[in-house]
Amino acid sequence: MDKINSFLVAVDEYLGASSWFPYLLLGTGLFFTIYLKFPQIRFFRHALRIVTGKYEKDEMQGDTTHFQALSTALSGTVGTGNIGGVGLAIYIGGPAALFWMWVTAFLGMATKFVECSLSHKYRIVGEDGTIAGGPMYYMERKLGMKWLAVIFATSTLICAFGTGNMPQINNISTSVASAFGIPPWATGGVLAILLALIIIGGIRRIAKVTEKVVPFMAAVYFIGAFTIIIHNHENIIPSFGLIFSSIFTGTAAMGGFLGSSFAFAFTRGVGRGLYSNEAGQGSAAIAHAAAKADEPISEGMVAILEPFIDTLVICTITGLVILSSGAWLEKVPNVFQRADMEIIEGRYTETDPRDVAALASHINLTAEDRIRRFTGTLALKKGRIADGQNITLIHARSLAEDVVFSKNGKPIDGNAAVKDGQLVDKAIAVTGASLIHSAVLTAEAFKKGFLGDFGQYIVAVGLLLFAFSTVISWSYYGDRAVTYLWGSKYVLPYRIAYVFAFFGAALADTTVVWSLAAVAIVLMTVPNLFGILMLHRDMKQSIAAYWVKFRKEHPREISS
Repeated sequence: MDKINSFLVAVDEYLGASSWFPYLLLGTGLFFTIYLKFPQIRFFRHALRIVTGKYEKDEMQGDTTHFQALSTALSGTVGTGNIGGVGLAIYIGGPAALFWMWVTAFLGMATKFVECSLSHKYRIVGEDGTIAGGPMYYMERKLGMKWLAVIFATSTLICAFGTGNMPQINNISTSVASAFGIPPWATGGVLAILLALIIIGGIRRIAKVTEKVVPFMAAVYFIGAFTIIIHNHENIIPSFGLIFSSIFTGTAAMGGFLGSSFAFAFTRGVGRGLYSNEAGQGSAAIAHAAAKADEPISEGMVAILEPFIDTLVICTITGLVILSSGAWLEKVPNVFQRADMEIIEGRYTETDPRDVAALASHINLTAEDRIRRFTGTLALKKGRIADGQNITLIHARSLAEDVVFSKNGKPIDGNAAVKDGQLVDKAIAVTGASLIHSAVLTAEAFKKGFLGDFGQYIVAVGLLLFAFSTVISWSYYGDRAVTYLWGSKYVLPYRIAYVFAFFGAALADTTVVWSLAAVAIVLMTVPNLFGILMLHRDMKQSIAAYWVKFRKEHPREISS
């Protein structure tokens, strides 16, 4: 499995983790922003009117209301990316990563407007009477590229398990076990039964659940977050200063943070932005295709609100919690993850500017990196590295402190083999103090407010609600992919498999699944971006036709 994971990670280095992918994503959003004359600004107020149901009619065809479609799509995007993804972006790219998340969201509003409009326009009524829509339908029905549609649908199905299902319950069960001591099998079992009761009912039941869950979970998270931000109010302006001062230069070393480059801030900010709001990926377009509307453009306008709510609002709040609390700079005791740990040759300290510069070059993978990974034997006494060894341990992009090596729960007395910076014996556990990232960082930041340690429970509950709602929505995306590929008769077996995979992942390591999904995300996004770029004239004509019809039906309305 390690070899498979390494292969997938290597493949992703040329796809989502490569330099061309962020430019393609942002470039498409920029093109439609200019080509359609800033629709995310011009149509924003009109989108708010539509989502309230002001123009809905009973005779309109569809399975959900505008608000239900928005809630379903938001429940798919508002998830671990909003809690853990922001923490990961700041940890790797520094505060400036948040700015690039904003840019991705702003441009993504235009991209989402286009993909959701076109998916709604070329949707069909399925064999079972439900609406079937998504990028695969315009790829086949308008572009005549069934092969491209098959690639997209297959990748969607992989992502349904790989990002929407298995890693989510793994995060939930781990978080709940850490916060409340509930065993993973119990959490997985209860939620699997609840998931089955929801998704067996199809999109109508899913929509009824998400329209209630999304506002509730957002309110809980907002209240908790603002208690932290208000408690650390004196750091709000300095936090924004850090974001804007390091946009093009990268972030200098401070606290336990060893610095980040512009390249890391840019790629991680854009990457986390996509993972957060999925603009360009084509997934949310599947949910919006089911909305009751006689004009596809009206549903596309509703979709404009998603990146705004998801990234420009929720991710910004998470970012301010992390930055204003100072948690991103502090080392805390934790169990070291092998993927975040590295043993290097030489003794380095944070007090020597030359050491800090060398370490920053190493962890940011710059051309100036001269640090070598250690290969040899560690001499350990009562679990600690014996004096006189010329090595340094890095964990989570910071110098580790108070490090203890143990095996079977006991500190090691003896030697431990190291090859290319990694421990050879995978049974050895390492603990110590270092920087932290992802949801753990956000949970730590939530402790630094009026609620004290109780704040971490808000993150645990928020993560549970956010992640579970993501699982629900992605079940529908996979549902529509199965319908496209093989027909509606295979939907029920798919739903059963989805529930069983959900329960199994509560107990298993999902690293390989996550790596597979990282590749599949690109195989969804690239065909979708290609498709909507090919249909740019179709989109512009549809917008013009929409406003002509709207002015006839609502002559007293002032269009945006």
